Amino acid sequence: MTTDISRREKRSFNNEFKKQMVMLYQNGKKRADIVAEYDLTKSA
Repeated sequence: MTTDISRREKRSFNNEFKKQMVMLYQNGKKRADIVAEYDLTKSA
């Protein structure tokens, strides 16, 4: 069985972090910038 090195371990985020991400977006920060800065997936 082979392993895919590019796959990352599943992470979980607390509600405070999620609220912070939403606030950043609502205050005008671009989604792509948030994704890049916090190393999130595009679907996050």
